Amino acid sequence: MSTALKDLIRNPTVAELELVARYAALKADARRERLFEAFAQTGLPGRRAENWRWSDFKTAVGQLDTPKAPPARDPLARDGVSTLRFTPAGFVAPASLPAGLRLLAKEDVQAMGGAEEAPLGALAAALSGTVLVDVSAGAAVHLHMVFQGPGAINAARVVFLLRPGAQLHVSESHLGGAAFSTALVEFTLNKGAHLHRTLYQAGGADEAQAVTALIEQDEGAESVQTVLALGARIARIESRLVHRETGSKATLNAAYLAGAGRHADITTHVRHGAPACTTRQATKGAVLAGGRGVFQGKFLVPRTSGQQTDASMQHNALLLEEGAEVFAKPELEILADDVQCAHGNTSGALDGAQLFYLRQRGIPLAQARAMLTEAFIAEALEGAGELEEVLRHEAQAWLSHVS
Repeated sequence: MSTALKDLIRNPTVAELELVARYAALKADARRERLFEAFAQTGLPGRRAENWRWSDFKTAVGQLDTPKAPPARDPLARDGVSTLRFTPAGFVAPASLPAGLRLLAKEDVQAMGGAEEAPLGALAAALSGTVLVDVSAGAAVHLHMVFQGPGAINAARVVFLLRPGAQLHVSESHLGGAAFSTALVEFTLNKGAHLHRTLYQAGGADEAQAVTALIEQDEGAESVQTVLALGARIARIESRLVHRETGSKATLNAAYLAGAGRHADITTHVRHGAPACTTRQATKGAVLAGGRGVFQGKFLVPRTSGQQTDASMQHNALLLEEGAEVFAKPELEILADDVQCAHGNTSGALDGAQLFYLRQRGIPLAQARAMLTEAFIAEALEGAGELEEVLRHEAQAWLSHVS
């Protein structure tokens, strides 16, 4: 690595110096250098960057020592579904793969578009090889991915190509165990392809986690994404989606539950780069004292390519106790004139009348709070299909433990 590249990070922290050392130990590659340079322009992002001012990784990520606590358990694992595992030691492929799916693990680095806009995704790509997953035209495939420690750094990159008419049901469990975990997951949906993505995230009070998804959709493609995030010392689930051709549809739903010492950030950016595309987004959150929830969502509708866009964005949060924090920034940048776009944002406490109603029927206060909170976030989990009940069970367990 050149001295000039190393010096791009101004006043590097201990963690950033460790990341530089990790990069320097890897095989030299021009594409790897470009990716690390995209990260190094900001280093670990923090308050000085507008899109990171509420999720300060530079301050939160300290010395990269293996956490004492073990990784969280995996609630999404199922019998009969092939599992890809990503650990600090590397990638582990399953013994067998479903019909219609091909997998290639490469040490070579692949180029990444828009790396400067997703610095932690660029870092994941720079520090890891690439796992390429090809879903054949017309195939219907189920796949599970697990990202977990133990270790200091867990960096991974997975690139999916969904051929015309393919259907991919992919579940992801981001379970921590490493001091710093960063994963980049990319999806290209060809004409008429369908993606169903379900993501579960849970990390420890001394862990940092970042999950970056890049999704590009062609004509008639459709994606449904459902996220349940329990946070970590700092955790960010970022999705950047582009409608590339007419008739593309996307649903981006998420729920976050942040207890004391936990930070959960849901960030999305959707570009309506073709006419007559549809986006639906619903995010629900509940936060306890000492916890922080962050929502940032943006719809970009260009003047010429974004005509006949149909898009809506909603974020609603509950502050369950004094001392809970929620920061929200929903945005619409609309340059076209033939569109239907809307957004909404609310935050507040549980309804006192509803609590009183349940208490009058003999339900203890803690149980009443848990019931109302679960009902509040349930809408955001409905798109998970067969995994909806699993996610709701995890939410129930969190609520019963903290209520």
